[in-house]
Amino acid sequence: MDIASLIGIIGAMAMIFMAIVTSGGSLLTYVDIPSFLMTVLGSYFALMLNASLSEALGIFKTLGRVFRIQDYKEKDIITKLMAFSDKARREGLLALEEELEDLDDEFMKKGLRLVVDGTDAEIIRVLMETELNQIQGRHAAKIGIVNAWATLAPGLGMIGTVVGLIAMMKNLEDKSAIGPNMAVALITTLYGAIMANVLFIPMAGKLRTHDAMEAQVKEMVIEGVLSIQAGDNPRILGMKLLTYLSPTDRKSVESEILKD
Repeated sequence: MDIASLIGIIGAMAMIFMAIVTSGGSLLTYVDIPSFLMTVLGSYFALMLNASLSEALGIFKTLGRVFRIQDYKEKDIITKLMAFSDKARREGLLALEEELEDLDDEFMKKGLRLVVDGTDAEIIRVLMETELNQIQGRHAAKIGIVNAWATLAPGLGMIGTVVGLIAMMKNLEDKSAIGPNMAVALITTLYGAIMANVLFIPMAGKLRTHDAMEAQVKEMVIEGVLSIQAGDNPRILGMKLLTYLSPTDRKSVESEILKD
């Protein structure tokens, strides 16, 4: 569980609720079914027009990733690549073939398979970078759906505001209708703003961070695979791959990886 995401969403909503309560208001005042239907459900159905049905239904799975800690096991990857480099230098590139079946990382496995097959280094780079670009493209599409909902929610909120104001203006002589219509007019805008600024825009930002982290790890794998093909010394390979880590992470693993 990503505690930062959990604290963020709970903390932001708590501050909104506290502002309502401390200003003398009541939470029930801000609960309005017509506003919910117009803003939340209306924007979601509009999202289905913006995207395919599978993408609209899959957005909840995408949003769920915000609350997961993404561990890309950089240390394990560096250790494995250094071990493969050592074996390749001692026994030859073909000796790596027997190690590939037990390798869990499919991206690394494909790259090393190309090395074992004697593929040219430039072709390996192009193939692996193309796959990485496709992965990032799929991620960008999913993040785009989240951003689309972030755009649609305030728009439906504004439509709700207009609907409420029109209903109020047409029934000014009915004083009992002014309050409910004004509530719809204002609360729909509030709901839309909360959906966009508290939920979807920050979530899209977190997903972009995950995408950048995964891309960096895969770039590290590409560098490692090409270094193995080039016959680099395992220690030199390890030093290359450590440059992909942040200074803090690098210090925590450098001494152990390069201890020999």
